[in-house]
Amino acid sequence: MIATIAFYVFTVILLASAAAVVSARNPVHSVLFLIVAFFNVAALFLLIGAEFLAMILVIVYVGAVAVLFLFVVMMLNIDFLQLRSGFVRYLPIGTLLGLILFAELVLVIGSWAVGPALPSQPPLLATGGVALTNTRALGDILYTRYLFAFQAAGLILLVAMIGAIVLTLRHRADVRRQSVSAQLARTRAETVAVVKVPLGTGSD
Repeated sequence: MIATIAFYVFTVILLASAAAVVSARNPVHSVLFLIVAFFNVAALFLLIGAEFLAMILVIVYVGAVAVLFLFVVMMLNIDFLQLRSGFVRYLPIGTLLGLILFAELVLVIGSWAVGPALPSQPPLLATGGVALTNTRALGDILYTRYLFAFQAAGLILLVAMIGAIVLTLRHRADVRRQSVSAQLARTRAETVAVVKVPLGTGSD
């Protein structure tokens, strides 16, 4: 009974925050509502016993992705009025894509069937009789059967990160930059000037 009430509470808050993400006029408010939506999704994962997915959602999406979005939106001077100027022009295309997505959701929901009830106790390992939790099961599969796919996904993300850095790197002509090779190639005569000052004259 308590789990059912919690499910409906988290679902209502999730739907309200998701609607606020796309309807809020301030982009900072949209990111904050997105963080609220992520927390409620994590709570729903906890209700079904998927604690690993809930923690990953909070750590990765809330702690990294959403906070990064928030800092980018707050630090960049983006002209959102100019971005919204082409809204009417692209409205037919957006409406068509929305209808296609809605049709796909209807097909998926229409073919959905209720599965067997979740077991109350987690299955046991073949050796030792230790309970097989979600985290251990995912780790066993991820680092054994899908190890190469996992490494390939990490490599793809690394290449994407390097590409993003290269694309956003800008060299400004009015900014002085450090040249390590030029500094190391300097001689003593170019760096130090020895001046002999006569005694008693001092220096001006």
